[in-house]
Amino acid sequence: MSTLLILLFVTGYILITLEHSIRLNKTATALITGIICWTAYALMSDNNELVGEQLSHHLSTISEILFFLLGAMTVVELIDAHDGFTLITDRIATRSIRTLLWIISLIAFFLSALLDNLTTAIVMVSVTRKLIRNTEQRHIMAGMIIVASNAGGAWSPIGDVTTTMLWIGGQVTTLSIIQGLFLPSLVSMVVPLVLLTRLQPKVEIKSSSQGISRPYVTPIARRDRRIMLAVGLGGMLFVPIFKTLTHLPPYMGMMLVLGLIWVVSEVLHSDKDESERKKFTAAHALSRIDASSILFFLGILLAVGALEATSILHTLAESLNKTVGNLDAIVFLIGIVSAVVDNVPIVAAAMGMYDLQTYPVDAKLWEFLAYCAGTGGSLLVIGSAAGVAVMGMERLSFGWYLRKISWLALIGYVAGALVYLAGFALSD
Repeated sequence: MSTLLILLFVTGYILITLEHSIRLNKTATALITGIICWTAYALMSDNNELVGEQLSHHLSTISEILFFLLGAMTVVELIDAHDGFTLITDRIATRSIRTLLWIISLIAFFLSALLDNLTTAIVMVSVTRKLIRNTEQRHIMAGMIIVASNAGGAWSPIGDVTTTMLWIGGQVTTLSIIQGLFLPSLVSMVVPLVLLTRLQPKVEIKSSSQGISRPYVTPIARRDRRIMLAVGLGGMLFVPIFKTLTHLPPYMGMMLVLGLIWVVSEVLHSDKDESERKKFTAAHALSRIDASSILFFLGILLAVGALEATSILHTLAESLNKTVGNLDAIVFLIGIVSAVVDNVPIVAAAMGMYDLQTYPVDAKLWEFLAYCAGTGGSLLVIGSAAGVAVMGMERLSFGWYLRKISWLALIGYVAGALVYLAGFALSD
């Protein structure tokens, strides 16, 4: 059974990577792969009731991610409908692609530590859409946003789901994870950024507003922009606080923010007629989000869930432990594997393999695992939630990302890992 499931997953994964060559939408492939994996598991299992329970468990976890993604994307669309991001873009005066790469990347790095890498990637891609018209330039920027968002999320307990798992599980503490991973995470972002900057020609950005005077904005419209941006971004900042206070899943906080910004939007445009206020409604924003990327995420996570339910991932982790031996090398490899297989079950398997009695709170294992699982997802465009979201928003192909960004992300990943290991060795 395990061999068949691995074969099904690998076949589906290959078809996803060849999306443009075979002209088969990746979302359809992902959904079919996910369902077939569970179907094969159910048909070959002697306990269908257990399979159903495991599927319900995984679907519960998957739904939390999907609802969070749905809420975040809708909030961003509502802000965008009010031109709220122009408050940011209008303050970026540079027309140099090199300078803008640094500005956007640094904002994404620090913002992802406060929000999370997924939300940050969505917000920053929306910002770049307002700044850049040229598709290739915008794709380069989007690729760097993925790297910066994942790097920024790794050193914060609320910035990446895997770091959050370790934080909630008691493996790491807030101050220690920030102190231990800030510099390695920064290096993993800065190294690719420096290399990418050198590769970019000294040309001006082809802006969508270049050569066109900005339209007049009424005081009321400016007020609406400020309110919606403040409520949207402020609300997303509140999500981790809500989670800390209530211990409820993050999607609950995001849905609360969506409800609040929905109400604010309705109040702001209550005096308009139906046709005029339609484009400012949450219903219209929901129609504009990329639902296919959400379904793609569903298919991928279902397939991974089948591998986890059948203990294939746990077996993989144990095999690494026996074959490689060196714990640092194992964790480093886990980060690379997390670019292919979702980092959540990989980290969950690692947490199950190693106990807190052997490896206490804030041990090297846990911190290095948080770094590798968080930044390793940047090696492939489907290796992280941020990458999947940006892939859908900007129509990034797997092959393009592999050629243009993956090798840069790998260099940064290795550099950051070396910085962490060197720093630990010096402080030990």
